[in-house]
Amino acid sequence: MTGSAPRPPRRSALLRTATAAAVAVPLCTAGWFGWRALDHAGPAGSTAAPATAAASAASATTPPAAPPPADPGTADTATDTPLTPPVAPPPTGSAPAEAPATTPPPATPTAATDLTGRTVLLDPGHNPGNSAHTAEINRQVDIGNTRKECDTTGTETNAGYTEAEYTLDVSRRARAILTARGAKVVLVQDGDRPWGPCIDERARAGADAHADVALSVHGDGGPAAGRGFHVIMPARVVAGKADNAAIVAPSRRLGLLLRDRFHAATGEPYADYTAEEGLDTRSDLGGLNLSTVPKVFIECGNMRNSTDAKRMTDPQWRQQAAQGIADALTAFLTTQEKTEERHGS
Repeated sequence: MTGSAPRPPRRSALLRTATAAAVAVPLCTAGWFGWRALDHAGPAGSTAAPATAAASAASATTPPAAPPPADPGTADTATDTPLTPPVAPPPTGSAPAEAPATTPPPATPTAATDLTGRTVLLDPGHNPGNSAHTAEINRQVDIGNTRKECDTTGTETNAGYTEAEYTLDVSRRARAILTARGAKVVLVQDGDRPWGPCIDERARAGADAHADVALSVHGDGGPAAGRGFHVIMPARVVAGKADNAAIVAPSRRLGLLLRDRFHAATGEPYADYTAEEGLDTRSDLGGLNLSTVPKVFIECGNMRNSTDAKRMTDPQWRQQAAQGIADALTAFLTTQEKTEERHGS
């Protein structure tokens, strides 16, 4: 019609459908992600589902954050390896106040170290309380071929670390090793007596315990210029109440083993101020004269010598000393067992 405004052209049905779809798709997509978020997060306390594909794609392009450093107090000791090896504490020149050094537990006994059924007597020389009981320890006792004091106070380092403290510590360490190998270990005194016991009682202790072998642990008080260790073996004494003839030969075999094993474990040289090649034989010690089981003494070092004193006050060196003692006793008992089997005893 002439003189009126023209009508706009009509949209086709196809165009209307495309426009509606363009609006609906974003809305549906947003709703789907919202539903997925609710579905995967779930209510409080529910288990989270695996990451979405979008999160996985993001993680593939983003490097993972470094884990926090492990807490050494909670590390899994079966798998964690320390970054640096532990550093041993330096030896001290005075009596250590700390607890005995921790050491790895001994290995399971093998045929060469199994001491099941064997009994060992360890005799820690002297007693920390002897100095307060002079009347008791000065009493004379019969050792067969003479009479001697019941006991003595022993020696000490210049810094005051006593022989009695040393011998008890080393004996306890040796006991732990031997017990782990299956032996029954008896200590003549374990810090549980106010003084002593006397040397004749110490000698009887081996028989009282039905021990297969006995060893007395000592530290020497030699001249300050001399150093080193030595082993004391029994001379044959048949006099009065003493008769040690049956133990002289096996005791010498023990003494040789002890000299070699102690030297190997500690690196301590043979004494250069007494004995010969680390061995001495004596007939004036009640603990040897009166013993009825194989027995020797070991003077682990000269506590009056500065070099030996430094070693003997070091807990790690005392552990080595205990190792040498335990290895010698083990070698003696295992070879003795084989000898008995050969002779049918």
